[in-house]
Amino acid sequence: MTDDIQTIAALGTEGRNPRSVDLDTLDTASLLALMNDEDATVAGAVRAVLPQIAEAVERIATARRRGGRLVYLGAGTSGRLGLLDAVECPPTFGTDPSEVLGLMAGGRDAFVVAVEGAEDDPERGAADVAGIDVGADDVVVGLAASGRTPYVLGGLAEARTRGAATVAVACNVGSRVGAAADVAIEVATGPEVLTGSTRLKAGTAQKLVCNMLSTASMVRTGKVYGNLMVDVRPTNAKLVDRAQRIVAEATGAEPAIAADALAAAGTHAKVAVVMLLADCDPERARALLDASGGDVRTALATTA
Repeated sequence: MTDDIQTIAALGTEGRNPRSVDLDTLDTASLLALMNDEDATVAGAVRAVLPQIAEAVERIATARRRGGRLVYLGAGTSGRLGLLDAVECPPTFGTDPSEVLGLMAGGRDAFVVAVEGAEDDPERGAADVAGIDVGADDVVVGLAASGRTPYVLGGLAEARTRGAATVAVACNVGSRVGAAADVAIEVATGPEVLTGSTRLKAGTAQKLVCNMLSTASMVRTGKVYGNLMVDVRPTNAKLVDRAQRIVAEATGAEPAIAADALAAAGTHAKVAVVMLLADCDPERARALLDASGGDVRTALATTA
């Protein structure tokens, strides 16, 4: 056994969970209850690193105000979670697809078909980061349940060379990726119910952290009014209905009036909200939002 393999074996995420050593003997109900009990520990583990998550959010929000990007970087389950978070930002927050990106070992095809060995190539991680011209205004978030994925380490090193802010999300404390980043978010999820299957608790923890990084940074940069996603893109019937309800909730307007305002605003809920609350036309509402950096409260304050 090499030193590197010994290091992997010592990771908390690779340990054998004493509560599930008889997993294959359990009836279905008991097996599921055990999994659910283990999953219940994840939120507490994430709460323990909220200060580090907050620091990362502030860095991402600062980058966004400068026109910088949030870039996720990962392999396997971690890479898929980063890519998933990235592709959900445009419809939820009205961002351009270039604002939040996901880089995955093996390329995007690896999202649906595992590309074995891709995660072991640090040069590929560096090349992928260089390939999107990461710069000083960007934040690169390396996701690695083990905390030692070579692809992620190579990408983080390249990002730092280019002056980007770097964040590591790992599920082992004292991780290599944490040491390689400006901000280390290390969620101690411990042994999995199925030994070494980090798509379970570790995957859940990483999903929770990604949710926080993107959602909170969007809140901090004016993509939300109250708890309403006023930059939602109404690209299907469900989202059109949601946009109309958002306008009605935000303004207190009757549904028909909210729908008319949304149509006049070119289906942009944020513009419709300002139109109704500031009693102005779409052009004036857009001007107010442009002057306030897209923040609805700031835009409305200038009309008070």
